[in-house]
Amino acid sequence: MAGRALPKSLLGRLSVALVAAVVLSQVVGNAIWVRQSRAEADLENGTAALSVAHSAASTVRFFLSLPSKYQPIVIQQFREMGGTRFFASLNNAPVPLDDIVNQEAAVQVAARVRSALVAGLPNVHRIHTGFAWPAGLQVSDRKVRMLDLPENWVQHIVLTGAKPAPILVIQVELEPGRWLYLATLMPNPHFLDSGRLLTGERLLLQAVTLAFVLLVALLVVRWSTYPLALLSRAAEAFGKGEPVPPLPDHGSREFVSTARAFGAMRERIQGYIEDRERLFVSISHDLRTPIMRLKFRTELLDDAAARVEFHEDLDELDMMVKSALQNVQDSNIHEDATTVRLDPLLRRMERDARLAHHQVTYTASGLTVLAKPLALKRAIGNLLDNGVHYGDRVEIGAAEHDGRVRITVRDHGPGVPEAALDILFDANVRLAHGRERNSDGHGLGLGIARWLVRDMGGELLIANHPEGGLCATIILPAGLAPEDA
Repeated sequence: MAGRALPKSLLGRLSVALVAAVVLSQVVGNAIWVRQSRAEADLENGTAALSVAHSAASTVRFFLSLPSKYQPIVIQQFREMGGTRFFASLNNAPVPLDDIVNQEAAVQVAARVRSALVAGLPNVHRIHTGFAWPAGLQVSDRKVRMLDLPENWVQHIVLTGAKPAPILVIQVELEPGRWLYLATLMPNPHFLDSGRLLTGERLLLQAVTLAFVLLVALLVVRWSTYPLALLSRAAEAFGKGEPVPPLPDHGSREFVSTARAFGAMRERIQGYIEDRERLFVSISHDLRTPIMRLKFRTELLDDAAARVEFHEDLDELDMMVKSALQNVQDSNIHEDATTVRLDPLLRRMERDARLAHHQVTYTASGLTVLAKPLALKRAIGNLLDNGVHYGDRVEIGAAEHDGRVRITVRDHGPGVPEAALDILFDANVRLAHGRERNSDGHGLGLGIARWLVRDMGGELLIANHPEGGLCATIILPAGLAPEDA
């Protein structure tokens, strides 16, 4: 499943691998950084909580040491002096708070402050701690709000500006019906922001970094794989017998070495092909001359039976030479694909077959295909020859489906065993019933036909027809050549 999802090209696969590696490294790096940052923030918050708790405990002990009637006087003096680290007030009951409960850091720090106060104030039994935002924060049981107080009273408690800071509220019961209210800021007023590590600014910075890294990586991959695309196109052109585009002699050491090896291989293969063609042309020329001389000499034989036998042997030898030469030459047809109208081509082949006393019928289709005319004619001719030799009659048809034209050549013969369908295209393979009906063949026609069709970008399929006989189907692209369109 994963293999199907990957791109087919080397450029696509390397790009996906680089993207995955960079993204994974970013995710793992962020995870490690977040873990370390949170551990440092927890340690810092814990230290700050102990510091605030010790100061608050000293303040509570100071108020406990004062007579009750002097406590309001001291608080008023603190306010007139410009305030202290703690804003203090006395209430008859705990003031309700809108605690910040959706921030884990606020809940943990408040709990640590309370634990430290409980340990530092063993004679105090009721202690409340919590964090709240300045807006709407009440400082007394008479519903007086923090922001309604004079500025000099709360100048050390409330931060002015667009970004408010949470306020720690500590309420301690000094005696029954008498509660001390203390409000203060943490040493790091915006300590809650340390819990939001992946902020929008950091994510934007990482996205920009990721984009630059990926851009450079993709450019490097493209630059590295482009020579391979040139090499692929050169190999494809060479396989089709077309002119091979020159390969650059610069680039990575591996590519230059591969390009040179490909050039040397191409020259060797081209030399082998030319030598093979020259050899078979020479053999054909050299053998046909003595064969003709032998045929003339057989005419001088007095024994008619021996003369017929000699003629048959020489005809078979001549056919073998022609078949071998055709097998070599038909594998290298230099044609350009163009628009081929099927009706005139197949009508002419039908007419020629009927002149040879074969039962062949064709139903006009009005279709055109993009193919090589001579190669297409040879491929259909080979299928037609097989049909008329191995079947009683042949039907030729053409139809279009999903932008592809299917040319069918169906004979009304005995068909082929299913187990033998896969080997019909092999050279020199002839089944028993084929040898009985056509003793002159050599089993090359179907293989040549399939090669010709594949060279045109099509496919040749062989199957038994449900109603009997063998059906060969050529599948080619429909439409017009660019110059005809």
